[in-house]
Amino acid sequence: MSWYKPSDVGFAVRSKLADIGRAARLFVRLLSLAGPSFRRFGLIRDQIHFLGNYSLAIITVSGLFVGFVLALQGYYTLQRYGSSDALGLLVALGLVRELGPVITALLFAGRAGTSLTAGIGLMKAGEQLSAMEMMAVDPVSRILAPRFWGGVIAMPVLAAVFSAVGIIGGWVVGVLMIGVDSGSFWSQMQGGVDVWADVGNGVLKSIVFGFTVTFIALLQGFEAQPTPEGVSRATTRTVVVASLAVLGLDFVLTALMFSI
Repeated sequence: MSWYKPSDVGFAVRSKLADIGRAARLFVRLLSLAGPSFRRFGLIRDQIHFLGNYSLAIITVSGLFVGFVLALQGYYTLQRYGSSDALGLLVALGLVRELGPVITALLFAGRAGTSLTAGIGLMKAGEQLSAMEMMAVDPVSRILAPRFWGGVIAMPVLAAVFSAVGIIGGWVVGVLMIGVDSGSFWSQMQGGVDVWADVGNGVLKSIVFGFTVTFIALLQGFEAQPTPEGVSRATTRTVVVASLAVLGLDFVLTALMFSI
């Protein structure tokens, strides 16, 4: 039976700390490049189109079916207590507070995050980033920063679309299929959903998830080994790490927002 030497443990800890340090420096640099990036807004606009528009189909379809299921399960639960008229409130709060930002972030990590990682990783493997450095072009400023801010902007928009489509799906199931009164469905929603406490916190969650998922995707691509296997492993790590980070941050944000 082999045991790790103290030197091996020390090397592993030092390597992880070095990775965290590189990630922190890259994150700070991306934040500092906000001004130059927005002055060249055409680059960010292209990334918003690439990340947001191409993710719109899966976000819309997923939101619709989540609204269907949420209304169906919610109705059977509320019916036990004679509160089926509150179905609209249940659907709206469930989507705006929780399911909208979280599921959008998970889908964004699987669709757009992997695309970002693979794109940056392939540019690194093809030595395009090195060629840019040889031409005195900063790859972080030219390649990473527009993608970062494009993802940060696209995430809240996609989360809003997800929640809106989900509410429509809940209305279709609750009102058209089950027969809940349409006036009660919408009035309960309007009276019970607070703009700042519910919608505002949901938007804040989606912004935090946008920063997290986009940065993890760019970091994994930028630090990937310049080989096909390295790019493949980096893409897999993006989905795993981003998904776990979203779920962990969701718990922390929910505890901070709604426990008071």
